[in-house]
Amino acid sequence: MRLTATNVLAAVAVLGYFLARYLWDVVDAHYFGGFVPARWSGINLESNVPAWLTPLTAAFLHADFYHLLFNTVVLLYCGNALERRMGPSRLVILFVVGAYLAAVAQWWTDPAAALPMIGASGAVSALIGAYAMTFGSRRQLVASPALNRFLNALWLLAFWVAVQYAIDFAAALENTLIATPAHIGGFLAGLVFARWLVPPAPVSAAPPTIEY
Repeated sequence: MRLTATNVLAAVAVLGYFLARYLWDVVDAHYFGGFVPARWSGINLESNVPAWLTPLTAAFLHADFYHLLFNTVVLLYCGNALERRMGPSRLVILFVVGAYLAAVAQWWTDPAAALPMIGASGAVSALIGAYAMTFGSRRQLVASPALNRFLNALWLLAFWVAVQYAIDFAAALENTLIATPAHIGGFLAGLVFARWLVPPAPVSAAPPTIEY
């Protein structure tokens, strides 16, 4: 496997999962390292991790192996494709921005929530949004090119949220948030920031395409 920023992010997510599960107390790891909206609202909850840092630490914690597996597979697929176009530094910026804007969206919908949000889904949603804007084969739905691109990307967002719900339901997860607002916030971050972070494709390039 090549040493890319995407592969390093995936490796850190795997490492975080196994450290939390087998070296630390998994409940404490999720609570202290996860994103708890109430802490951003000024509610004094015990934690060894600064509240401002938890959107990032939460991205490297996962509830179970299937949660980790799905997020990692999507991260590797979309991330490596994007990294070849935008470079490692911009890929990491997009991942971090996605993680933080996902946390903002989750906090905005329920600022007093005391359950931890964990997982890379918000950051990965940003990569999916950017991937859709960069490589998507867009069907003509409306006359406006910008609006047409946005509407086509929404199909991918709906699919991504539905899959996340299915994974959470199948695993019967307890004491974690089903963070649909975070998925949407991350995805919208990818749609917006792709415009500035992803350079245009060279004329000779033949990028992968997706149909939706």
